[in-house]
Amino acid sequence: MAVLELLIYPNPLLKKKTEKVEKIDSAVKKLIRDMAETMYFHKGVGLAAPQVGVSKQIITIDAGKGLICLINPTLVSKEGEMQIEEGCLSCPEVSLSVTRCRKVVVKGLDPEGKEVMIEAEELLARIFQHEIDHLEGVLIIDRVSPLKRELIKKKLKKKSAPKE
Repeated sequence: MAVLELLIYPNPLLKKKTEKVEKIDSAVKKLIRDMAETMYFHKGVGLAAPQVGVSKQIITIDAGKGLICLINPTLVSKEGEMQIEEGCLSCPEVSLSVTRCRKVVVKGLDPEGKEVMIEAEELLARIFQHEIDHLEGVLIIDRVSPLKRELIKKKLKKKSAPKE
């Protein structure tokens, strides 16, 4: 296992829509293990493959009750609404109030290729929505007002600019 390099905004790969995983092979399983190790190393609760430079529909999540890995996840249903501060490993030092659904049902494949359905509420529901957003090329900064988004983008771009 290895800790992978995290992509940081404004890396353009973070804004690209990902591809479905067609075959779960040893390379996909290794990627999942490495993603989990990377997520834990950075003290995150979720990580999507594009955050480590891989344009595939894979997410790892741990909301404190054990590791969940999903391949080709989709939101089957959603209900309710909540607004809470949210952060992102790819947007360091940014915390934004984001509106998400309170309860979701997610469908996907586990690392063995078995289809699973997961009902999630509150924090776990929020994490699923956040990570599935990554698979669509959507970041938390895309979920706030245009003015706030521009201010945050400037801050992040300034932070990522090479030092002279």
